[in-house]
Amino acid sequence: MATYLLDTCVIIDALNNKRNRPGLLLDLLNAGHLLACCPINVTEVYTGLRPREEKAASEEKATEEFLASLQYYPISRTAARLAGLLKRDYARKGVTLNLGDVTIAAVALDNKLTLLTDNLEDFPVEGLLLFPLPKN
Repeated sequence: MATYLLDTCVIIDALNNKRNRPGLLLDLLNAGHLLACCPINVTEVYTGLRPREEKAASEEKATEEFLASLQYYPISRTAARLAGLLKRDYARKGVTLNLGDVTIAAVALDNKLTLLTDNLEDFPVEGLLLFPLPKN
């Protein structure tokens, strides 16, 4: 049994019923795995809410229920420090990492979680366990 930290793109696809993400997540749950999120995911989901989705109470409720169904991993001091060091160290190598992505990666590393994503290029972090998904 593994715990999968969902990248925000996977959460958004699941909420919008795209790319068979709901089916994939259900298959993982049925196989005994756990699904998780972190504060960055929640922030990014609500940042991307379109006005019509925000006004539709049923859609906002579905978003809330889905996020509440995921195991929640906070950003610990250790993860925050790791995110900062990773961002700095990769920048020194000429690789610019998005602060949100590097923080998600640090939460996964800090908690020994596997990151479920279709954006592998956003997570070149050494030692990060990835469950790569096809983009389509």
